[in-house]
Amino acid sequence: MTSADPNQRWEMTTSERDLDALTADLTRWLASKVDADTPPDIVSLTRPAGGMSSTTLLFDAEWTVSGEPMSDSFVARIAPEDSSFPVFEKYDLATQYAVIAGVAAATEVPLPQLCWLENDETVLGSPFFVMRRANGRVPEDNPPYVFLGWIFDATLAERAAMTRNIVDVISAVHAIENPDEKFPMLAGEGSALRRHFEAQKAWYEWALAGDGIRIPLLERTFDHLEANWPTETGPDVLTWGDARPGNIIFDGFDPVAVLDWEMAAIGPRELDIAWLIHFHRFFQDIAVRFDQPGLPDYLRRGDVERLYEEFSGYTPQQMDWHLTYAALRNGIVMARIKRRAIHFGEDIRPTDPDDYVLHRPMLEALLDDAYDWE
Repeated sequence: MTSADPNQRWEMTTSERDLDALTADLTRWLASKVDADTPPDIVSLTRPAGGMSSTTLLFDAEWTVSGEPMSDSFVARIAPEDSSFPVFEKYDLATQYAVIAGVAAATEVPLPQLCWLENDETVLGSPFFVMRRANGRVPEDNPPYVFLGWIFDATLAERAAMTRNIVDVISAVHAIENPDEKFPMLAGEGSALRRHFEAQKAWYEWALAGDGIRIPLLERTFDHLEANWPTETGPDVLTWGDARPGNIIFDGFDPVAVLDWEMAAIGPRELDIAWLIHFHRFFQDIAVRFDQPGLPDYLRRGDVERLYEEFSGYTPQQMDWHLTYAALRNGIVMARIKRRAIHFGEDIRPTDPDDYVLHRPMLEALLDDAYDWE
């Protein structure tokens, strides 16, 4: 999963679906959705790299209405097939669709325009939904934007503006009132943070321990977090779940579409704040490991916390705990992805199970209260 060349794209199997078959099936389905003179033509269909938890298709379609030519550009998000060794045990596209629709109705957060939700698995082999494509640019995850690309080439002022815009988006999501009522599919009994934590434990058991991969570092982190449970969590809000630059389409440095709501949950604000900080430091630490400068000025912990308070009026609480929790959650993600790469013959099984965690040094330092945020 890592390379001697940090600028090299990691090759990872995400789907084995045949694009020609998908084009034919999607064409037949689209004919029932657009009011056209004749069945539409899908003139291009591609499967972009990335999107490790699901399959994403980009396609352009053309048709006529009363003889007038029509066209549009779409994105389809398809639930993973069982053969793809999925990251998540369950992939609830209907909930994702409802969350995006709910956020669109309650906020000015820029979101992709939803078109159709299809729950019939026989159409493409898995449920899917379709959105109109938003134009813009997306920060690279593979290879990470800390090595090269438009964020790396931006000025300090441009990256600072981008940081403000991302934190503004997060605070706007958190400002949605009565999230339990607006998003009942995410609500539940008792403490929202406890529900979230127990769900992570269950995910670890399914994704790794139940597959024979017990990772002592992750289990030690679960114990550490339990022993140091937050005394204050603040009011629960709707959390985006995967709050990071790679899930936003930008026009210049302004967000035009906020993507990937598969990890949305009701819970403390700190879940998103810590995830944003952690994920950049995850990439930054990789850059340092390769003796590269990375982007130490970008998405700094102090800046993010200060900006969040400026936008929301809320001061993030017990962030050391939440940053360790973010590192744990990402540890499960990365270990499952490495396990999948091993399954497809793209990686080898490590001799030390803690090496399933790509950011092992960070997590160990966090547990020892020795991680240097500066």
